[in-house]
Amino acid sequence: MAGNTSSAGTTVTGRALALVGAFDEQHRRLTLTELAGRAGLPVPTAHRLVGELVAWGALRRTSDGHYVVGRRLWDVGMLAPVQTGLREVASPYLHDLYAATRATVHLAVRDGAQVLYVDRLAGHASVPVVSTIGSRLPLHATGVGKVLLAHAPASLQQEVMGALTRVTAYTVSQPGVLQRQLARVRRDGYATTSEEMSLGACSVAVPIRTGERGDVVAALGMVVPSLRTGRPQLVAALQVAAHGIGRSLVAPR
Repeated sequence: MAGNTSSAGTTVTGRALALVGAFDEQHRRLTLTELAGRAGLPVPTAHRLVGELVAWGALRRTSDGHYVVGRRLWDVGMLAPVQTGLREVASPYLHDLYAATRATVHLAVRDGAQVLYVDRLAGHASVPVVSTIGSRLPLHATGVGKVLLAHAPASLQQEVMGALTRVTAYTVSQPGVLQRQLARVRRDGYATTSEEMSLGACSVAVPIRTGERGDVVAALGMVVPSLRTGRPQLVAALQVAAHGIGRSLVAPR
């Protein structure tokens, strides 16, 4: 089927995917007109396809006429092998960490130049946490992100260094400073942040490794009010859990 625009592709599938891809962290709720504009489609075409996506469950129409990502799309996405297997294996370790610390615990992987949160257990402490399961945040401003960035290909590191953004007044936005931090992550085996993603929140994270080469496949982290005390204990607990997850990922199940 011939398309009306080049940006949305020339097939029905391409147009439907363009509509789904119109959503991101800054655009979680969109009107039909906004959806059509971001997908590069005429409004009548978008209206027809959006109706089909809503009927299937990929999108949901809210009471005020906006559209949001539907639950079925999320359910299907969570069947991706890297997420399903990792979440299943890591779940008991995350619960153990949460039970021992009552802190918010994160399991994350790298998705391009962002960190994707695969799982999260929310802590009881009144610490501001902006992440949710399925959300993507900057690699350079989060503990789990810095772990993953430290072990990412050099080309990806350079890409991130060339586009550093400041989320808070404490976010590291100087490439030289970040490079030194990443070197310490590789040397010490863990990363920390202090109010870089949200004020009043600090984080500590460690890599999850698998295989004989110890490839970093994910990161495990915690968000706490402060790291002035208790950092060694938190790092040790995370490393024990990360080792267990990594060993379980390669063991027969």
